[in-house]
Amino acid sequence: MSRADGRALAAASVTVVLWASSFIAIRSAAADFGPGALALGRLAVASVVLSVLLLVRRGGFPPREAWPGIIASGVLWFGAYMVALNWGERHVDAGTASLVVNVGPILMALLGGWLLKEGFPPRLMAGMAVSFAGAVVVGLSMSGGGESSLLGVLLCLFAALAYAVGVVLQKPTLKHATPMQVTTFGALAGTVACLPFAGQLVSQVSRAPVSATLQMVYLGVFPTALAFTTWAYAVSRTTVGKMGTTTYAVPVLVVLMSWLFLGEVPGWLTLLGGLLCLSGVAVSRMRGKARAQVPEDTRRSRAAAQPDVSAESAR
Repeated sequence: MSRADGRALAAASVTVVLWASSFIAIRSAAADFGPGALALGRLAVASVVLSVLLLVRRGGFPPREAWPGIIASGVLWFGAYMVALNWGERHVDAGTASLVVNVGPILMALLGGWLLKEGFPPRLMAGMAVSFAGAVVVGLSMSGGGESSLLGVLLCLFAALAYAVGVVLQKPTLKHATPMQVTTFGALAGTVACLPFAGQLVSQVSRAPVSATLQMVYLGVFPTALAFTTWAYAVSRTTVGKMGTTTYAVPVLVVLMSWLFLGEVPGWLTLLGGLLCLSGVAVSRMRGKARAQVPEDTRRSRAAAQPDVSAESAR
């Protein structure tokens, strides 16, 4: 593994852990905040934190070429994705929501291979298949056999689509702007898109307990401001397909965190699904055996030792 790929994997690992923790925080705050209000509050907090960091680091404004991608990915991924996911989880259980949203990495890899010319490496495709199978097992084991609302499933599918398209739009944008710039102004674009929920947020904040408000602040600082920045850093240094596959580890961590913080003990079927998710990530990150490199001096000496076939033929 190259040093750049190792750094990308480390950044992606931070993102995965923080995104997994967001499922716990959303479940805690959803009882007091509506989907749009929770998304706006989370994005507003993230925008403030990111803007301060950008000013301290003198990051400046992104160039003109980066703005279309920043705005589009910000509205789709930061805005539409968060509202749709918050809304969808009101109609389906956590396992079903996790299963449906995990369609996103597959769409991401397909769009990246097609639109970004990243191709479809066999190891990546195999790893995605294994991880998706694991996500299915985790989702079924956590669903508890309840019936899922069609509206909730459709909302989670829309969230997965917004997630995938947002990431694919973000990748070429990172050629023109830094990860900090893309994340900061993307969060600001998402905040502006969610402003119609401002009245609802103000009303609900005044009635919500302090714990729910702190959960919303946590969502803004860590799973959004920090995690989306490390994600953008990682995406700028590897392919969209590989990054998408690493997110299959999120359901595994959600199960473990639910076990630790909510007292929900996972069953053997859930643990098996988690193992499949991690195995798929490992397969997708594997590299084939590199061809043996022949030193330049050796190639030159071999070429000098070989007879000139064309000259012999001419004679």
